[in-house]
Amino acid sequence: MTLGDSGFMDRRIDTYLKPLVNEDRFLFFEEVARYADETIAPRILEWERAHELIPDDAIKSMADMGLFGITIEDHFGGQGGQHTDLVLMGLALGYHSHSVAITPGAATSLGSKPLMMCGSDAQKEAHLAALARGERMFVFGLSEPGRGSDAANPEVVATRDGEGWIIRGEKCWSTNAKWASHVVVHALTEPGGRHAHRSTCFIVPMDAEGVSYNEMGGKKVWEQSSTGSIGFDGVRVDDDMILGELNEGFKVMVTTLNGGRLFIAGLALSSLAFALDKTRHFAQERIQFADKPIGRFQRVQDVLVDMDIALEQGLTWLMELCRQYDQGTLAREQAAKVKIECSRVASHLLVEAMEVCGGVACLDEFGMIRHHDDLFVTRVGEGSNRALKTQVASPLVPDIRRLLD
Repeated sequence: MTLGDSGFMDRRIDTYLKPLVNEDRFLFFEEVARYADETIAPRILEWERAHELIPDDAIKSMADMGLFGITIEDHFGGQGGQHTDLVLMGLALGYHSHSVAITPGAATSLGSKPLMMCGSDAQKEAHLAALARGERMFVFGLSEPGRGSDAANPEVVATRDGEGWIIRGEKCWSTNAKWASHVVVHALTEPGGRHAHRSTCFIVPMDAEGVSYNEMGGKKVWEQSSTGSIGFDGVRVDDDMILGELNEGFKVMVTTLNGGRLFIAGLALSSLAFALDKTRHFAQERIQFADKPIGRFQRVQDVLVDMDIALEQGLTWLMELCRQYDQGTLAREQAAKVKIECSRVASHLLVEAMEVCGGVACLDEFGMIRHHDDLFVTRVGEGSNRALKTQVASPLVPDIRRLLD
């Protein structure tokens, strides 16, 4: 096995990333990858077998590295980076664990990012510095027990009460709920309003009266990531807690999800990158039939080549879309496309890779079964692939676009 300086496998992904980003960004990717090799990878199996969430000391170590403030302006103590930098962090951490990658990833792309894009000056001053330090964490309150893809029509309701609002209902599948200080709640505020103009987002403290949280039990994917159900039993909020504009909450959510879908596509590619490295080294080490490595068989080589092509294609496409996102020119259909394609191709090829490796691929210490399970989330998270295809089809079939609008 060829090992890098850290003692871990040399990464094929480095070959493709290096020419796609500038030197500073590649050095940042390498720094986070080294951190993941040395600090996270040796502990993952222990957390998995104990069925533990990521421990507080690991979250603190990521905060100390500045990973929760990557895209927050340096004025607020952040790193002043762009979404490309956030996706690079996801690629580096996700190579070993989606659960680890999504913790600062969701805290940024789904937490601090909507505040940065839509928050008032007062809201930014109140929260961004603490978010950048990892002392606070915002959770994205979108999915509900009765609402998934139909996100424009939340069942959580905010009713006007004097000069404030009363929120009732429940959110679920909320990533980072255990560690969250606040939840951005997407709530129905104008039931009779036109489509996509009837909801509002509110920034609600998790310790507010009437807010409750329960970790969702029985989850077999992203097991070290906190996924919670958050209830709102007559929670009172004021107008100054509105994020963005009144009755424009869906706009906040859609704008946020574009960036999140790029991050999820990156996680899918990080799994593909891990599987490619494990399989190509295994194919050289596994001796069978006349004492020769199985890598000499064309059918094994076919799998490796398919994975290598998919990784190069996916990274090239993803980095280009990240550039467009940072410039403000990314169409939402493009974010949906890359998320759909990277997640489905990585899922398919990882199964092929596991078949090449055989029974050892089922062992937790080998690492591939973790990625096999976690890739399911990339197909349904940040919008189910099946639902997103309607969005992707809208520019192709004008009648669908009119119905959506």
